[in-house]
Amino acid sequence: MIIVLYGVSGSGKSHVGNLLARQLGWTFLDADDYHPPENIHKMKRGEPLSDVDRLPWLRTLADKISNLQDNHVHAVLACSALKQAYRDVLGVDNDTVVAVLLSGDPRLIERRLQQRQHAFMPVQLLRSQLAALEPPATGLVFDIADTPEKICSSISRALNLVSQ
Repeated sequence: MIIVLYGVSGSGKSHVGNLLARQLGWTFLDADDYHPPENIHKMKRGEPLSDVDRLPWLRTLADKISNLQDNHVHAVLACSALKQAYRDVLGVDNDTVVAVLLSGDPRLIERRLQQRQHAFMPVQLLRSQLAALEPPATGLVFDIADTPEKICSSISRALNLVSQ
């Protein structure tokens, strides 16, 4: 199984994803590590990425997911994957590739962004990310107001990855 942990910047994808992967003994991947340089430069300038900008990055991530599946490796991927079309490119089927949204109050997310240092994701891009976010019609959504440990526990229970 691959868990695509998605949401806007500042929602805790990397922190929760890394913790969840460690708890499960799975591989952790951060999608930010796979952005092409052009995307990074654009975001550093405070410019939102377009769908065209994101497509090669998403295809790279889809290839990573495919390779993990081919090698029977379970993983957690922290990835913005804001739109359903992006999750489709990643191969989300909510069976073998499961999408999990980390969602929360935009004011909380903005405070988090102001308190952290990210290599290329300035706080001014939050509005564009919130505008682009397409929550799932069905699927798993967890509130980021909970502790990372509680979120991980809730995800594990919801996916039957631990005994209840």
